[in-house]
Amino acid sequence: MSDPSAETKMQFLFALRSRGVTDAQVLDAMEQIDRGPFVRGLFSARAYEDMPLPIACGQTISQPSVVGLMTQALQISPRDTVLEVGTGSGYQAAILSKLARRVYTVDRHARLVREARQIFDQLHLSNITSLVGDGSHGLPEQAPFDRIIVTAAAEDPPGPLLAQLKTGGIMVVPVGQSDTVQTLIRVQKTDSGLEYDELRPVRFVPLLEGIGKDT
Repeated sequence: MSDPSAETKMQFLFALRSRGVTDAQVLDAMEQIDRGPFVRGLFSARAYEDMPLPIACGQTISQPSVVGLMTQALQISPRDTVLEVGTGSGYQAAILSKLARRVYTVDRHARLVREARQIFDQLHLSNITSLVGDGSHGLPEQAPFDRIIVTAAAEDPPGPLLAQLKTGGIMVVPVGQSDTVQTLIRVQKTDSGLEYDELRPVRFVPLLEGIGKDT
């Protein structure tokens, strides 16, 4: 799809603001990263609508306002190293790359990682490392992380990921035991323990263990 018109981009950003994405740096990153290349096939014409859309391997690209709200909740600083569990289309990682020093993103589907890498290369996003793996275990060899974002729902914030979060770090993760009732949680690790904040209801695909089979 060709570059969005100025009017389309303005409407896109207005929709983000109206749904609570107010952080200027997050909005600037979402203005820089065009969602169009991350939406392929039949749904490419709907890339600038605030809605989740299907992608390969039975996954989805999250609606932009949820991407913005999750990114905003992370409170990323330019020196941070961020782990994303669930690369999916690569859209979230691309936005994170505009805010953080380094982004590691892991997905259990090799096809999704391969396609996301192609887009990262096209956009010259050189601070993203994308890997195939079981994201529920994190990336111990690169830990600890300043920020962790999980784009699939777990029953509880995963222990291995909490262990890889620096003291003072923040993790944002959807939590819920069903596909219909999930809550976006922000966890902050402090010297005295973990602090939890409930942010909003959401709906994500489940966080699964193991490596997926390409489809």
